[in-house]
Amino acid sequence: MMWDFSINSILIDQLEKGNEKAFSFLVENYNHRLCVYANSLVNDPVKSQDIVQNVFIKTWEKRETLRNNLSLKGFMYRAVHNEFIDQYRSTKSLMALEKLYMDTLLQFEMEPESEGLEKIMAMVMGAINELPPKCQQIFLLSKKEGLDNIEIAEYLEISRKTVENQITKAFAILREKLGKKYEMIMFLIFGGEIKGLSK
Repeated sequence: MMWDFSINSILIDQLEKGNEKAFSFLVENYNHRLCVYANSLVNDPVKSQDIVQNVFIKTWEKRETLRNNLSLKGFMYRAVHNEFIDQYRSTKSLMALEKLYMDTLLQFEMEPESEGLEKIMAMVMGAINELPPKCQQIFLLSKKEGLDNIEIAEYLEISRKTVENQITKAFAILREKLGKKYEMIMFLIFGGEIKGLSK
């Protein structure tokens, strides 16, 4: 029997039933455009292909959970975005923040030894680690991983206002914990977004 997989509902129905031809159609029609989208996020063609491949694998594995009224196009793009965030979070270490600290010190011709770089970093990261879980998650998504407030709100399925409030809360807690001695370094590293409203 011939199926018109270009019809969203038919494609989803056949995917749910394990029709491999439907899956092949999905890959053939979405692979290129999803790779382009993924590359816009990571700027790395190889990583982009890995992200998209993982999305296709997960879609096939969870095909029985797809809803008939689902917009498959929107679902696939959202899945790529979520996979990008998951991979980025799992592979990115504290090296990025450490580099920012070092760059800041070099910019102002400050010697790491004299400023106690390791102590400063330990205190700042310790304070970040002590933030309330949701507050810490939003703060790191914004300041460490560079997501804007809209992206964070979409990923966590919360309002943009909630994101802004949590970032503001995070800075308030960090300022209180770290004191004036470390406030300038915090400001230099994270920029003039103390209220978390400019993103």
